[in-house]
Amino acid sequence: MRSIRNKRLPVRARYLSTATAATGSAQPKQTPLNSVLIANRGEIAIRINKTAERMGIRATTVYTDVDAASWHASSGFQSLALGPSNAYLDGDKIISLAKKNGIQALHPGYGFLSENPKFAEKCEQEGIVFVGPPASAMADMGHKARSKEIMTDANVPCVPGYHGAQQGEQFLLEKAREIEFPVLLKSVRGGGGKGMRIVMTEEEFIPQLNSAMAEARASFGEGGEVMLVEKYIVRPRHVEVQVFADKWGNTVALGERDCSVQRRHQKILEESPAPELDEEVRQDLWNKARQAASAVGYVGAGTVEFILDKDTNKFYFMEMNTRLQVEHPVTEMVTGLDLVEWQFRVAAGESLPLTQAEVEENMRQLGAAIEARIYAENPEKGFLPDSGKLVHAYLSSSFESDPDVRLDWGFKSGSTISEAYDGMIAKLIVRGETRERAIAKMESVLRKYQVVGVSTNVEFLKRLCQTPAFIEGDVETGFIDKWRDALFKPRHIKNEVFAQAALGIVSKQLQSAPPQGLSLGFGSQSATSERKVAFKVMDGYSKEEGEVVEASVAQTAPSIFTITVTRKGAEPEAFSNITSSHNNHGDVVSVESFFLGERIKSSVVPQSLENDIKITIFQHGIKTDLMLLPPKWYEKELGLKEVSASVAAPMPCKVLKNEVEEGQKVKKGAPLVVIESMKMETVIRSPQDGVIKKLAHKAGDICKAGTVLVMFEEEPETKEP
Repeated sequence: MRSIRNKRLPVRARYLSTATAATGSAQPKQTPLNSVLIANRGEIAIRINKTAERMGIRATTVYTDVDAASWHASSGFQSLALGPSNAYLDGDKIISLAKKNGIQALHPGYGFLSENPKFAEKCEQEGIVFVGPPASAMADMGHKARSKEIMTDANVPCVPGYHGAQQGEQFLLEKAREIEFPVLLKSVRGGGGKGMRIVMTEEEFIPQLNSAMAEARASFGEGGEVMLVEKYIVRPRHVEVQVFADKWGNTVALGERDCSVQRRHQKILEESPAPELDEEVRQDLWNKARQAASAVGYVGAGTVEFILDKDTNKFYFMEMNTRLQVEHPVTEMVTGLDLVEWQFRVAAGESLPLTQAEVEENMRQLGAAIEARIYAENPEKGFLPDSGKLVHAYLSSSFESDPDVRLDWGFKSGSTISEAYDGMIAKLIVRGETRERAIAKMESVLRKYQVVGVSTNVEFLKRLCQTPAFIEGDVETGFIDKWRDALFKPRHIKNEVFAQAALGIVSKQLQSAPPQGLSLGFGSQSATSERKVAFKVMDGYSKEEGEVVEASVAQTAPSIFTITVTRKGAEPEAFSNITSSHNNHGDVVSVESFFLGERIKSSVVPQSLENDIKITIFQHGIKTDLMLLPPKWYEKELGLKEVSASVAAPMPCKVLKNEVEEGQKVKKGAPLVVIESMKMETVIRSPQDGVIKKLAHKAGDICKAGTVLVMFEEEPETKEP
């Protein structure tokens, strides 16, 4: 296979185009670009900055108070302060900064202001080059109802549904009956799954409608509550086409991406080309996407999203994202192109660097690519988002020199994942000659990753790569629910994991406070010392979650140990004459031990959590979470007691609504509190039957993870007769 991975498009003098304008049209204005303000954050800003620097375009980044110490704030030619956490949405201030600093162009990245037509229009009015599509195309495609009308006129198939302005509850219910259940509700300004609900029956339509409207209004502002009602495809695939258009009338399709593996209507994994897709359907998708772009006079990078019915192989237009996508690196991997470079060139007035035929020739040579989004979240707990400080983030590896492995990330050890923004930490993109090779390589890279401080979906992604149905390409948007048993199958934690964790913790303890005359592993040959530690399993993927395990570590000679692991209901297992070495690297203890017939290397990372110490151990490419239990006298002296008969916030959040009242009787599973974190609504449900004693917070209160939200009346103790 001839690789064109590092092939670069020729940089023409000052980015002026030599193309011929479309017949009968005036030549587009050509604007040499030399400076750009990147109005975004995190990995997005870092990624755009890399291309700008390579092209000789001076880049300026911006940051809010929350992001003042962030990685992206230290990149770029200069970095400018915006103010409060929501200031990435302050278009007037961003434009003012660009003008004040003499910056010629503005790249909005994706998210925030990237699909705001008023912002794009104001940039143009202020003489700033907006690196994106025309405001008119953005407005047309940003309005879900109007976009459907335009697509219908352009002969692009749309899902049957109601897209009108009349929004009465009973009227929409009647439309849903006409379409036939199940139906899909979504905002005319929707995106990212916000304000979207699947309604399976007529009885749940009104409650789901009200919930969708409330979430959409909170996410998109006034007018966001206007809903579309569409036929819900029972076995859908989410397939999207990357399109690019210039000011000269040229439009190309840069292949398709399958984004079917999702949670909460949000993508987790994207790949190109889409698996198990008939070539005739593939070509039809590309053609329809180009028709869609042409129908709105599109310019720049855009994505036309389709829903494909697995049962009929028919596809329907869903929406057009009028910006660069999070998953654009997948397309870059299979085309050998830099799409941000194309954006800068098109914004400068150049024609597209390649024709459709040339793009397809590149794709025939470059195999398949997959992108996995690494999120701060708990997949095993319903994908609840998480936030906090990254105590340890090891995402680089021996694959760094491999051009077919790419990591786009905006955080590192010491960075904070704020609840104010989306919880994506990084994107891992890999390419292989075949889809199967790409999946295998992705799993191999993920096994080397270590993230401590926040929960992540890395373990889930590894399991996804091992699931036979995914490997075979049997994907659909309901994939996770369909294969839940395989994806979340509990695993057994071997005793060697506890042994290595104990060696690491004892080593760390003795480093900070060694006993008199002895340092573990460096004592005299006749010296013997023993320490006991107890762990509680906190791992959601484990069969033994909640189990307490004791491990004793006895040193019998320099670097020689006996570790005994004791578990309830089982005979203690002793690992004798274990040669082990320990190296402390900041917060990480590297433990290398020779067990009978096997050498095991582990990374042990302790982290303090108020009165607790959490232990994370990485061994054989698997992460295990434990809690180091304090001695019982310590618990007694501090008065530590597990809070019972209460429900706590599972993550940092804002209370939106209490669904119950004090004194109310509730059944297990009843909704108690609605919270919001990272722009996602979550309903906290009752873990038991009981009576509400106290509601600790009201709507609008901000709560830390672990904060008690609801307390129940405690059941009276039963007295002995």
